[in-house]
Amino acid sequence: MKRLSIFLTVVLLLEMILNPLMASAAGDPDMDSGGGTWGHAAEGFTWRDGDDGVRVTIIDAFTGNPVSRSIDISNIDTSDIVLDFGKVCKSSYRNGATLTPHVNEYDKFVPAIPLPKLVNAPDHDEALRQIKSYFTDEQVLRSVAGYVGMDFDYMISGVFKVLVEPMAYAEINGVRTALTATEAALYNSQTGGMLRRKMPSLTHKNLPLSLFLERDDAGFRAWTGSKTDKVQDSDIIPYLGLGTVRFTDDPTVTTVTEYLDAPDYVYHTDTYVITTVMVSGGKADPSNPASVCFHILGQDYWATNIYYPEGGQQLAWICWKTPSTPQRVEITVSSGRTIAKTKITADIVKLEDNPPPNPVADDVNLGWDRSQAVSPGMPERTSASWTLWKCSWHENWKWVENWQWVDTGHTASCKKNCRKKHGHWEDQGWWQDFGWWEHWLEYCSASIYGSMDLSPDETSPTASGDVTKSGYGVKVYASGRQTYTGTAYFTGVQNAITYFPEFYYHTYWRLLDHDGSGNFTFKANPYSTYGNKVHFTPIWMPDGQYLACTWLLDMWTPGGMLSCTVWDGVTISGNLWDDWHVAPENPD
Repeated sequence: MKRLSIFLTVVLLLEMILNPLMASAAGDPDMDSGGGTWGHAAEGFTWRDGDDGVRVTIIDAFTGNPVSRSIDISNIDTSDIVLDFGKVCKSSYRNGATLTPHVNEYDKFVPAIPLPKLVNAPDHDEALRQIKSYFTDEQVLRSVAGYVGMDFDYMISGVFKVLVEPMAYAEINGVRTALTATEAALYNSQTGGMLRRKMPSLTHKNLPLSLFLERDDAGFRAWTGSKTDKVQDSDIIPYLGLGTVRFTDDPTVTTVTEYLDAPDYVYHTDTYVITTVMVSGGKADPSNPASVCFHILGQDYWATNIYYPEGGQQLAWICWKTPSTPQRVEITVSSGRTIAKTKITADIVKLEDNPPPNPVADDVNLGWDRSQAVSPGMPERTSASWTLWKCSWHENWKWVENWQWVDTGHTASCKKNCRKKHGHWEDQGWWQDFGWWEHWLEYCSASIYGSMDLSPDETSPTASGDVTKSGYGVKVYASGRQTYTGTAYFTGVQNAITYFPEFYYHTYWRLLDHDGSGNFTFKANPYSTYGNKVHFTPIWMPDGQYLACTWLLDMWTPGGMLSCTVWDGVTISGNLWDDWHVAPENPD
């Protein structure tokens, strides 16, 4: 019995040495996989077997949002990669990040323990077993922690999860490109369905189906569709191309449920917004255009004259104004073509004004620390891009022959009772245009930029330039503007909120007045003697720079809402008590 025990111990040690994936396991993987056969790809669109990798991000276990930088891991030489889209994870794209091409040198980590084959693995069950084993191996997880710059014990404490996304390195239109399944779907959407037409077996089958969730996690739903058939962009973006590893019992069921019940859009009251849906099916041109109807609050909004080539797709959108009261709106979408969603949910919420209480002369500094007054961290998205299929007629004129016999009748030279036909054949044809509708892509984008000027109120008696005393009012002039390429489809900047350092850019804020042209000022202050549009700086504010921050938002595009923050300030030197003094009356 003792000999058997020693023998089993030796066998186990050998297994641990020969198979490092068995050395020490940590974590619980939520992963499943699939894939299918390979079809033909168009010229310039190729993928070599084994040219894959993964993108890894540490995410918050409760929200699914990234808490670390994303890193790419691959066994292969990627020195020939020309194009990638940065290190952006699926959670960030879900939260509104835009697909942005990068042509700088691509970087990734080569793991000490080789990464198992993931895309196009001949045995999906075995590939899944290996990838689960790989990302629950303690040595691998310690390497991941080192790559992203996080303490290993902190990473596996239970408040974080590891997000894993399969990647492919492929030649796309002749350019060696690195991309995740989500990026492939977004890129396909931007290019009007190019990838699904040119190399669907990779981008819309084997790459996205190489990894997906078995159960709802991190704000994403488990995939319950086919594991072997081609999928759509609308399947990939919310469901496919990801797996997670957790390190404790799942604490996020309520959070995930709330996320799954979350609306497709959150809009503000009394705001012009843009709602979109993807349409496809057959081909659409001016002789047979596609159209989409959005039914909103008893009214129909039509997107018409939508074009795309055979097998393509196009984003369709309408602009509408939200109601003045907060509510949930169910938008139904219909079309004679295929649409990605037939129901869209939008929550209409009110931007709340939360001005400070009445400032008084005996306000005191209760431990305010300038170093703690940092950026409010409002979400910013300064650009969006999309594509628009255009259509023009390609002329192809050809002569259509129409030979007709022209009878000239009998002549004087004819013999009596002549039965011979007299005449000739004549081509009475015509020119006819045998042309066709030719589709071409227009690349569109829009960007937001803003400016802000914070200055002393005119009624401040001792203000000079941008220098004022604390306790007096300051006024703001903020402006939101746009730049664009392609055809202009966007709203103006419609809302702005200003935050202040004395409240650490958090507790109180002011919703600004809008002049309808992208310019904003404070509302009239009820505590101003003159009814001025000002904000009063606290009398205890120390000398130095007083910086305010304005968030410009609600610029809507087909690619989503854009927003940005702008800063400006005044210099505080002294306080308003310096302008007042009490002295005895001059006896003279």
